[in-house]
Amino acid sequence: MIDREQVRKVAHLARLELTPEEEEKFTTQLGSILDYFEQLSELDVSNVPPTTRAIDVSNVTRPDNLQPYPDREAILQSSPQQEGEFFKVPKILNEE
Repeated sequence: MIDREQVRKVAHLARLELTPEEEEKFTTQLGSILDYFEQLSELDVSNVPPTTRAIDVSNVTRPDNLQPYPDREAILQSSPQQEGEFFKVPKILNEE
């Protein structure tokens, strides 16, 4: 069971200022939470595979398919600067 001193310590570590009423309230609430975790630890989960989600989730996005763009010149013309068939961008790496 958790006591008020432990609640004060946790509040101090979390940089929280609690009133005496809040300390009492959180002592009761945290005690209930810890009791519930004790109940959960009694369950036999040796045959339960580890999971990352409670339900199965699959990716619903479409696959990437490489396709040439039909009007390459239009894309190049919309860029601020170009050099031949390429976009010209500012240098971001040092030569050092």
